[in-house]
Amino acid sequence: MEKLPAKTGWIWIKEGFALFRKQPAEISTLFLAYMFLMLLLSFVPLLGQLLPLMLVPVFAMSFMQACLMIEQGKRVYPNLLLISFRSPALKNLLILGALYLVAAVIALAASSLIDGGVFWLTITGQAALDPKEIQDSSMSLAMLFSAAVYTPAAMAFWYAAPLIMWKNMSVSKAIFYSFFAVSREIKAFTVYGLAWAGIGVVLPAIVSVLIAVLVGNQAVTIMILLPLSIALTVVMYCSFYPTYTHIFGKPEADVPPPAEYPTQE
Repeated sequence: MEKLPAKTGWIWIKEGFALFRKQPAEISTLFLAYMFLMLLLSFVPLLGQLLPLMLVPVFAMSFMQACLMIEQGKRVYPNLLLISFRSPALKNLLILGALYLVAAVIALAASSLIDGGVFWLTITGQAALDPKEIQDSSMSLAMLFSAAVYTPAAMAFWYAAPLIMWKNMSVSKAIFYSFFAVSREIKAFTVYGLAWAGIGVVLPAIVSVLIAVLVGNQAVTIMILLPLSIALTVVMYCSFYPTYTHIFGKPEADVPPPAEYPTQE
């Protein structure tokens, strides 16, 4: 298979927007249900901070499956959030989630080498740090270093969940294929990442300035920026699906029965 051109990264984003436009309310409802469930899990004693991260691969497949169903003309419902719990791949997805957690902890801990643990204490909520203490620290550099440490893991995990669930791969094999698939298409992923960074920063900034000029009310700004941020996040989730199909092809796994998820009229 030939390498994809760099512009494919932008095509992935455009296809994510196209999927979102087909069922904006349904996929947004799925996302809000996910966020609510994550909020509930955060209240679980002892495991509240760990469970949301460990379950990332499990719930990620809900959105991947939702995109597949949208593509096939089937309506998405909130109960799709639990589809991975009914899959034979659940065990491997949970193992993958545990690896997510380990990689994240290692990356966060590595930041202590730069700022002496300021970022670690802030992100884990172990201590209330003074704003001046944070400003005087090297936390920004520590965050960049932490992201750099996590990047190889992110490459290894990017396709791992769908390869486990849709290709029936083992955890180790899925991680291996994911890492080298991302490495192979690094130009497309660079464009993809930079484009999303631009969209996520520039668009809200433009909207904020326009509202400030036209209205000048902070409450109105928040009321507009919040749904915009949610919509952009959902579109980003939708764009994960074409990054998979452009490299590994359309999923071969069957979706749930049409009786449970009816087609659109």
